[in-house]
Amino acid sequence: MKPGMEVGQKAAITAQVTPDMYAQFEGNLVHPAYSTVSMVYHMEWAARQIILPYLEDHEEGIGGGVTAKHLNPTPAGSTVTITATLREVKGKAVICDLEVHNEKEMIGEGEVTQYILPKEMIEQKIKSMKV
Repeated sequence: MKPGMEVGQKAAITAQVTPDMYAQFEGNLVHPAYSTVSMVYHMEWAARQIILPYLEDHEEGIGGGVTAKHLNPTPAGSTVTITATLREVKGKAVICDLEVHNEKEMIGEGEVTQYILPKEMIEQKIKSMKV
Protein backbone atom coordinates (compact mmCIF):
# COMPACT_ATOMS: atom_id res chain seq x y z
CA MET A 1 0.00 0.00 0.00
CA LYS A 2 1.27 3.44 -0.89
CA PRO A 3 1.84 5.81 2.04
CA GLY A 4 -0.45 8.70 2.88
CA MET A 5 -3.71 7.11 3.98
CA GLU A 6 -4.79 8.89 7.15
CA VAL A 7 -7.49 8.33 9.75
CA GLY A 8 -10.25 10.91 9.27
CA GLN A 9 -9.88 11.00 5.48
CA LYS A 10 -13.24 11.27 3.69
CA ALA A 11 -14.60 10.25 0.31
CA ALA A 12 -18.13 10.79 -0.96
CA ILE A 13 -20.24 9.66 -3.88
CA THR A 14 -23.72 10.70 -4.96
CA ALA A 15 -26.45 8.81 -6.77
CA GLN A 16 -29.93 9.62 -7.94
CA VAL A 17 -32.50 7.03 -6.85
CA THR A 18 -33.96 5.25 -9.87
CA PRO A 19 -36.52 2.42 -10.14
CA ASP A 20 -33.76 -0.20 -10.51
CA MET A 21 -32.72 0.73 -6.93
CA TYR A 22 -36.17 0.02 -5.48
CA ALA A 23 -36.69 -2.65 -2.85
CA GLN A 24 -37.58 -5.77 -4.82
CA PHE A 25 -37.04 -9.51 -4.75
CA GLU A 26 -37.12 -11.81 -7.76
CA GLY A 27 -38.64 -9.01 -9.83
CA ASN A 28 -41.45 -8.34 -7.35
CA LEU A 29 -41.62 -4.78 -6.05
CA VAL A 30 -41.77 -4.45 -2.29
CA HIS A 31 -42.00 -0.65 -2.27
CA PRO A 32 -40.89 2.17 -4.57
CA ALA A 33 -38.01 3.43 -2.44
CA TYR A 34 -34.21 3.17 -2.25
CA SER A 35 -33.42 -0.38 -1.20
CA THR A 36 -31.05 -1.52 1.50
CA VAL A 37 -29.24 -3.58 -1.14
CA SER A 38 -28.57 -0.44 -3.18
CA MET A 39 -27.50 1.45 -0.07
CA VAL A 40 -24.95 -1.26 0.84
CA TYR A 41 -23.61 -1.25 -2.74
CA HIS A 42 -23.12 2.52 -2.54
CA MET A 43 -21.54 2.25 0.91
CA GLU A 44 -18.96 -0.21 -0.44
CA TRP A 45 -18.32 2.00 -3.48
CA ALA A 46 -17.76 5.09 -1.29
CA ALA A 47 -15.39 3.17 0.99
CA ARG A 48 -13.49 1.93 -2.06
CA GLN A 49 -12.79 5.56 -3.00
CA ILE A 50 -10.69 5.78 0.18
CA ILE A 51 -8.34 2.95 -0.86
CA LEU A 52 -8.07 3.47 -4.63
CA PRO A 53 -5.34 6.14 -4.57
CA TYR A 54 -3.20 3.96 -2.30
CA LEU A 55 -3.31 0.63 -4.11
CA GLU A 56 -0.04 -0.44 -5.67
CA ASP A 57 -0.09 -2.13 -9.08
CA HIS A 58 0.15 -5.60 -7.54
CA GLU A 59 -2.60 -4.98 -4.95
CA GLU A 60 -6.37 -4.99 -4.84
CA GLY A 61 -9.02 -4.39 -2.23
CA ILE A 62 -11.41 -7.14 -1.27
CA GLY A 63 -14.50 -6.83 0.88
CA GLY A 64 -14.25 -8.09 4.41
CA GLY A 65 -17.48 -6.98 5.99
CA VAL A 66 -20.39 -4.57 5.95
CA THR A 67 -22.75 -3.51 8.68
CA ALA A 68 -25.64 -1.26 7.77
CA LYS A 69 -28.67 0.35 9.35
CA HIS A 70 -31.30 1.66 6.96
CA LEU A 71 -33.00 4.44 8.91
CA ASN A 72 -35.41 6.22 6.54
CA PRO A 73 -37.00 5.65 3.11
CA THR A 74 -36.03 7.65 0.04
CA PRO A 75 -38.21 7.87 -3.10
CA ALA A 76 -37.18 7.88 -6.76
CA GLY A 77 -35.66 11.10 -8.02
CA SER A 78 -33.98 11.88 -4.71
CA THR A 79 -30.25 12.33 -4.52
CA VAL A 80 -28.35 10.29 -1.96
CA THR A 81 -24.89 11.23 -0.74
CA ILE A 82 -22.76 8.49 0.75
CA THR A 83 -19.73 9.55 2.78
CA ALA A 84 -16.96 7.22 3.93
CA THR A 85 -14.65 8.29 6.74
CA LEU A 86 -11.50 6.29 7.38
CA ARG A 87 -11.64 5.14 10.99
CA GLU A 88 -8.76 2.68 11.23
CA VAL A 89 -6.02 0.92 9.30
CA LYS A 90 -5.19 -2.31 11.08
CA GLY A 91 -2.61 -4.38 9.23
CA LYS A 92 -4.18 -5.17 5.86
CA ALA A 93 -7.65 -4.05 7.03
CA VAL A 94 -9.04 -0.63 6.14
CA ILE A 95 -12.15 0.20 8.20
CA CYS A 96 -14.48 3.05 7.26
CA ASP A 97 -17.55 4.54 8.89
CA LEU A 98 -20.35 5.41 6.46
CA GLU A 99 -23.21 7.87 6.49
CA VAL A 100 -25.94 8.06 3.87
CA HIS A 101 -28.09 11.18 3.47
CA ASN A 102 -30.83 12.28 1.13
CA GLU A 103 -31.73 15.95 0.67
CA LYS A 104 -33.69 15.93 3.93
CA GLU A 105 -32.04 13.62 6.49
CA MET A 106 -29.69 10.79 7.34
CA ILE A 107 -31.10 7.61 5.85
CA GLY A 108 -28.39 5.12 6.70
CA GLU A 109 -25.17 4.43 8.55
CA GLY A 110 -22.71 1.61 8.88
CA GLU A 111 -19.21 0.28 8.54
CA VAL A 112 -17.24 -1.22 5.66
CA THR A 113 -14.06 -3.28 6.10
CA GLN A 114 -11.79 -3.91 3.13
CA TYR A 115 -8.54 -5.86 3.00
CA ILE A 116 -5.63 -4.82 0.81
CA LEU A 117 -4.06 -7.99 -0.59
CA PRO A 118 -1.78 -9.00 -3.43
CA LYS A 119 -3.82 -9.59 -6.60
CA GLU A 120 -2.09 -12.95 -7.03
CA MET A 121 -3.28 -14.12 -3.60
CA ILE A 122 -6.87 -13.19 -4.42
CA GLU A 123 -6.70 -14.90 -7.82
CA GLN A 124 -5.25 -18.09 -6.29
CA LYS A 125 -7.95 -18.20 -3.64
CA ILE A 126 -10.69 -17.79 -6.28
CA LYS A 127 -9.17 -20.52 -8.46
CA SER A 128 -8.91 -22.90 -5.51
CA MET A 129 -12.65 -22.45 -4.83
CA LYS A 130 -13.84 -23.40 -8.33
CA VAL A 131 -16.05 -26.46 -8.50
